Amino acid sequence: MLKSLLWDVDGTLAETERHGHLKAFNLAFAALGLPWRWSPEHYGALLAVAGGRERLLHDMQTQGRGPEDCEARSALARRIHDLKNRLYADIVAAGELPLREGVRELLADCTRAGLRIGIVTTTSRSNVEALLSVHLGKDWAAGFASVVTAEEAPNKKPDPEAYVLALQALDLDSHEAVAMEDAPAGLAAAQAAGIPVIVTRSFYFAAIETQGALAVGPSLGRTEGWAPAAAPHASRIDLAQIIRWYEHAEVGSR
Repeated sequence: MLKSLLWDVDGTLAETERHGHLKAFNLAFAALGLPWRWSPEHYGALLAVAGGRERLLHDMQTQGRGPEDCEARSALARRIHDLKNRLYADIVAAGELPLREGVRELLADCTRAGLRIGIVTTTSRSNVEALLSVHLGKDWAAGFASVVTAEEAPNKKPDPEAYVLALQALDLDSHEAVAMEDAPAGLAAAQAAGIPVIVTRSFYFAAIETQGALAVGPSLGRTEGWAPAAAPHASRIDLAQIIRWYEHAEVGSR
């Protein structure tokens, strides 16, 4: 029986990469007087590297930017990343990062049904706090049975650490949860932990390989374009639809 939905954050709950993190990185570069700007295309390529600070270090190393000394380069990356997170929080607070369509409704479905929900991300706790306090209120964490972030799981996705910790916190077997993801690293992390995955394609990961996913589609706010097909009479992907996909997969695995 399905007992929990485990939610990724960036790209899944909201299009944070496209409209939040990229903008905040460029604002941080400018504020620190650095002659760097990341284009949407370049940032899309950098998303193959998990973690914002790790992306900075990768970009500095491959582009020949920043100090040559490793410690100095790492210190600069931390300084940029800390400022980026503060600027990201300002962007969220200004209302520039709405939840993706269908997300709020599906969260409400779970609450009404008494199905536990969790956050499983390797972004920082401060970034999760910034996003969800705006959309769900200052007591947002009370609505989640488990919140796993970079502070609890320093090994970034595709490492399964964050999902393993979430299962332990909820006292669940892997087949009792479904992960909500958008990116290849998240899909791989959940699958490595043995958790079935539903993929809602995001802007930067619109064409990723999704082999083994429970279901794949463009948005929780519509039923068109999903594989396997969603119920035709519904207007969105609701909890009942997720349970149908889950139960069909469970029967097929026996």
